[in-house]
Amino acid sequence: VQLVESGGGLVQTGGSLRLSCAASRFTLDYYAIGWFRQAPGKEREGVSCISSSEPYYAESVKGRFTISRDNAKNTVYLQMNSLKPEDTAVYFCAADRRCGYDMHYWGKGTLVTVSS
Repeated sequence: VQLVESGGGLVQTGGSLRLSCAASRFTLDYYAIGWFRQAPGKEREGVSCISSSEPYYAESVKGRFTISRDNAKNTVYLQMNSLKPEDTAVYFCAADRRCGYDMHYWGKGTLVTVSS
């Protein structure tokens, strides 16, 4: 099982990025996929999760981030709009049978930096 994140980078405040989480060796649509982030000196934070039920969003990203999946490409996306400096972090995707904080499979992360 392998998850690979991509799409991170440097963006100005108010800008947008789309993160991708591509899976290999398993089919994503059978799993819940979560996006997490960790800023320097801070604990890991759950950002969003997609499963068979309604997507989850942290309060800090509601209305700005959208999670989606493309089963044909075996990829889950996180569209991030109206980015703020406090969104700066390494973003990870994770997979498990259900959404949760301690999901089983993890990618290595992609860095998002939002400049003020």
